[in-house]
Amino acid sequence: MSTPLRADLHCHSTISDGTLTPEQVAERAQGRGVQLWALTDHDEVAGQQRAAARARALGMDYLAGVEISITFADTTVHIVGLGVDPENAALVEGLRATREGRDERGREMAAQLEAVGIRGAYEGALRYAGNPALLARPHFARYLVERGVCHEVSEVFRKYLTEGKPGYVPHRWASLADAVHWIRGAGGVAVIAHPGRYRFTANEEYALFTDFKAHGGQGVEVVTGSHTTAEYQEYADMAREFDLAASTGSDFHSPDESHADLGSLPPLPAGLTPIWELLQERIQRAAAH
Repeated sequence: MSTPLRADLHCHSTISDGTLTPEQVAERAQGRGVQLWALTDHDEVAGQQRAAARARALGMDYLAGVEISITFADTTVHIVGLGVDPENAALVEGLRATREGRDERGREMAAQLEAVGIRGAYEGALRYAGNPALLARPHFARYLVERGVCHEVSEVFRKYLTEGKPGYVPHRWASLADAVHWIRGAGGVAVIAHPGRYRFTANEEYALFTDFKAHGGQGVEVVTGSHTTAEYQEYADMAREFDLAASTGSDFHSPDESHADLGSLPPLPAGLTPIWELLQERIQRAAAH
């Protein structure tokens, strides 16, 4: 019996809201036995050349990736694109448009935090943002830990920055159709990221999968850092029902903050089509460069 491929196709660097550079994430992935890797920063592909170059130097296969923020049923949902051309004009422009509004949202978050006595959050969060255009909740969370408001990032997200808590400001992102269109237009495969995280009703979740498939989506993360063992099986069943390929990724952001480290997840459940089977040509093309 062959050994399962060790793939990690969802993680973040300082280009979005991670704490390690693209090169450092590559090195950590390779050091933890990852054979096929993708960097999937939020709404940004600026780190792709650096990530690919380091992956090749370390002997890993690489897929250019991105994680696009969308709004579906009044909820922020993430769609991962794998095997995309990071220089595709429509994708780059779509991501630029998606990033707009983050600064205004960050200022509103800081105003809410100031209203409960936490001053300087906007400036403090910016210090943690490697890319100011991608100011996000983890940057605010790290500042609140720095200030001693909370002991760790997970505590911040229990007390602040989430719906119903101080510092939570929703943002309308791209549409599901837009995200899948951009990914497919850039030669990539679209994947629903960590579906177990969304607080959807059964009908809303079914609608997400149905619409995603109708727009040309081809994959779903089955094994990911925030899923439980039971959710591995639940979304394996959804993958079979909707004829979607299965993806896997730690959603790594930081050695100190993430649910799972790079390369630490179990293999995909049996009987699924691994997402990389749809991406063999892209993997081989990248390796040849």
